[in-house]
Amino acid sequence: MLLSPLRTTFFCGFRNASKGFHHSNNLQARQWLVRRCQSTITAEAGASISRAAVTVPNAATNRIVGRWLLGCSGLVVGAVVLGGVTRLTESGLSMVDWHLVREMKPPRTQAEWEAEFSKYQQFPEFKIMNHDMTLPEFKFIFYMEWGHRMWGRLVGLAYILPTVYFWKKGYFNRSMKGKVLGLCGFVFFQGLLGWYMVKSGLEDKPESYDIPRVSQYRLSAHLGSALLLYCASLWTGLTMLRPAHKLAETTRLLQLRRFAKGTGGLVFLTALSGAFVAGLDAGLVYNSFPKMGERWVPDDLLAFSPALKNFFENPTTVQFDHRILAMSSLAAITGLYMFSRKMVLPRRAKIAISLLTAMAYSQVALGISTLLLYVPTPLAATHQSGSVALLSLAIWVLAELRKMPK
Repeated sequence: MLLSPLRTTFFCGFRNASKGFHHSNNLQARQWLVRRCQSTITAEAGASISRAAVTVPNAATNRIVGRWLLGCSGLVVGAVVLGGVTRLTESGLSMVDWHLVREMKPPRTQAEWEAEFSKYQQFPEFKIMNHDMTLPEFKFIFYMEWGHRMWGRLVGLAYILPTVYFWKKGYFNRSMKGKVLGLCGFVFFQGLLGWYMVKSGLEDKPESYDIPRVSQYRLSAHLGSALLLYCASLWTGLTMLRPAHKLAETTRLLQLRRFAKGTGGLVFLTALSGAFVAGLDAGLVYNSFPKMGERWVPDDLLAFSPALKNFFENPTTVQFDHRILAMSSLAAITGLYMFSRKMVLPRRAKIAISLLTAMAYSQVALGISTLLLYVPTPLAATHQSGSVALLSLAIWVLAELRKMPK
C-alpha cells in the first residue's frame, strides 16, 4: 500500500521537473534568437548607412565637386589670359615641335639653348621677322610659350586626377559622370587643337610675303573651345553650389530668361570675334573711334572676293564686325538691366545683373582705349581678360535665373 503513493509522488515530481526543464530551455532559446536578430539588424543597418555615406552623392560631396569645378574654370581663365599675352608678345611660334613629356624640361645648358635656337631659325618667323634676334631675346619668347604649354598641362591634370579620385569615392551620380567625362575629353581635344593651331604658323608659304602668323580660323577655334570648356565648368560648378531660387513662373520672368540667354550668346560671339581681330592684327588697321578713319563705313569693307571672305580674312571687315558686336552686346546688357529693374528678383540676381552692366561699360572703354593707343600689350591683355570677366558674369546671371529642378 505504501508503493502506490510513492510511485504517484515520483511520477508527478518527474513530470513537473521535466516541464520546468523544457520551459527553461525554451525561454533561453527565445532570448538567444532575439539577441541574434537584433545584432544582425544593427549590423546590416550600420553597413547600409556606411555604404550610403561613401557611394551616394549628397550636399557635402556636391559642394566639394562644385568648388573643384570652379577652381578648374579659374585655371582655364589663366590659360586664356596667358595665351593672349603669348600672342601679343609674338611668342607662340618659338617652340617648333610638340612633345607631351619631353618638352616639360626647358633647355638648361648653353648648348641646349643654341640647339633650340637653331631649330627656330629654320622657320619663317625668324627668316622674315626676327632674322636679327639674339639668343637672350629668343629665351624670352621661348619661356612665354613654354609657360603657356605647361599651364595647359596643369589644367589637364586638375581635371583628370580629381575626376579619377571622386569617381572612386562615389561622388558622381550617373548624370555627373557623363559631364566630367565630357570635360576631360574636351581638355585633351583643346591641347591637340593648340598644336594644330601652332603648326599653321610654321608652314612655309613662298607665295606670301605677309608676316608669319597662325591661322585666324584655328586661333578662333582654339579660343572658342577654351571658352566653351570654361563656361561648362563654371555653369556646372555654380549650379552645384548655389540652389535655384523659388521664383514664380510669370510671363515677364520667362521673357527675362530668354533675354538673358540671347545676351549671353551675343557676349560669347563678341569674344570669339576678338580672336579674328587678334589673328589678323586687325586692331592696327583703323585706330580711331567712333568712325573708321573719316567714314562710318570704310571703303575697303568688301574689298575681297567673294564677299563672304571679307568677314574672316579682311582686317577692316573683321574690326568693323567686332565693333558692331561689341556695341550690340552693350545695348543688349543695358536693355537687360532696364528690364530687370521693373521686376522683383532675388538679391543675388540683381547684384549679378548690375555687375554685368558695369563690366560691359568698362570693357567697351578698355576696347576703345586699346584701339586709340595702337594696341599696347598691357592694355590689350587687360581687354582680353575683360571679355572673359564679362562672359563669367553673363553665366552667373543665367545661373541665378534658372528654373527649379523638378
